[in-house]
Amino acid sequence: MSRAKLAGGEYYHVFNRGVEKRNIFLDDKDRWRFLSLLFALQGDAVLNPFGRIVPLVEHRMFNNLIFGQIEKSRYIELVGFCLMANHFHLIVGSEKEGGISKYMQRLLNAYTKYFNTRYNRSGHLFGSKFQSAHIDTDKYLHYLTAYIHLNPGELKRWKKKELQYPWSSYQDYVYESRWANFLNPSLILDQFETRSEYRDLLEKTSIRKLEERLNVEHRMFNI
Repeated sequence: MSRAKLAGGEYYHVFNRGVEKRNIFLDDKDRWRFLSLLFALQGDAVLNPFGRIVPLVEHRMFNNLIFGQIEKSRYIELVGFCLMANHFHLIVGSEKEGGISKYMQRLLNAYTKYFNTRYNRSGHLFGSKFQSAHIDTDKYLHYLTAYIHLNPGELKRWKKKELQYPWSSYQDYVYESRWANFLNPSLILDQFETRSEYRDLLEKTSIRKLEERLNVEHRMFNI
């Protein structure tokens, strides 16, 4: 699937995977690095050295001055995410024209540089430029958020334990957000009476049914 035209003020499902479907996250240090980039690159701020940002994210220290600067200059809105071994899913809104493209370019370049340095490798880490699909209906949004939050159930260790998986935003939908203002699940949660209602919805469905529904919507992707 080619990238959709990324318009300002719209929401998109953005995703990518490792080159030749290789793993892009080898341990939790990699995942924390990617999450830190996910939040810190939402706006323009001086982040050098970036290593100082990661402990702040790990310890949820979003009251730090640097995150205040990021928030003031933010040009995207992160609505949901899931990190798997060889791919990731994001739901992102653009607050400025060209914001998502700029954000994804910075995110993928920064993580590739980190990964190549850490593992003494060179070349491309991701199989292509990021893929995207425009979210244009509430129904599609519901299917999509459920799909990415149930993705970890594809792994034997996390089957029926998707809510416990720490590397997705599912916990932030059911409980309080762990990431302050750098994740905004309200776009989806405002359409439910309670957070428990959202959880009940996911527990009553399966990822296979969601794949079928997404295929019907003609927006399915190959990860």
